[in-house]
Amino acid sequence: MALFDRIFHKKIDERLAAYQSELIEKHCEEVQNIYATMRGWRHDYKNHISVMQAALRMNRLDELDAYLGELTVDLNTVDTVVKTGNVMADAILNSKLALAKKRDVRLDVTAAIPEGVPLSDVELCVIVGNLLDNATEACAAVGDPAERFIRVYIGAFKEQFYLCVTNSMSGARDRRGKTYRTTKGEGHGFGLARVDGVVKKYGGYVNRRHEEGVFGTEIMIPLRRSAVRAEK
Repeated sequence: MALFDRIFHKKIDERLAAYQSELIEKHCEEVQNIYATMRGWRHDYKNHISVMQAALRMNRLDELDAYLGELTVDLNTVDTVVKTGNVMADAILNSKLALAKKRDVRLDVTAAIPEGVPLSDVELCVIVGNLLDNATEACAAVGDPAERFIRVYIGAFKEQFYLCVTNSMSGARDRRGKTYRTTKGEGHGFGLARVDGVVKKYGGYVNRRHEEGVFGTEIMIPLRRSAVRAEK
């Protein structure tokens, strides 16, 4: 029995180590992507300052005013930062979505964290992070970049915290009863298990479904009653 226990725990440790290594790799890629974006902003910022300084030196105020107008329009166009009302959710969403965008994934996001969500910030990030990781990886397997998309909706629905992530996919997902098996191989099912565990903890509901070329996950978790009454 002791030998069996040692083998069993060794196997669990190996799977946890593989899962942690995968998380570290993803975090490194996300941080590198953020730094690359910041370097791009810094480069553009210097160019904009140079153009405006030149216009000032030559007293071309009309040109400067026109340039500032164009710059304002351009900044409004590229400002795709998602603001949910929750700092931690904003951080994880924007990090994951920036990585998806880098992989030529079309994004459609509507997100607002309602009052009364019982989840801790860490639990919220576990759910959002895992769902977007899976969606991005599924999109990356789609050969035609024009067919890659992720749609995210987060909000309140019928006194429930409602989260839905829909994405394009290639091929079919392996389903066993009501559950979908991971396509990443042995040792990579911890993400889905953690999501399911958090939802179950709060008496919530997970619905995963797929059809040709599309996979979706819906999560509903009851809002705190005090917050629901306050809204009414």
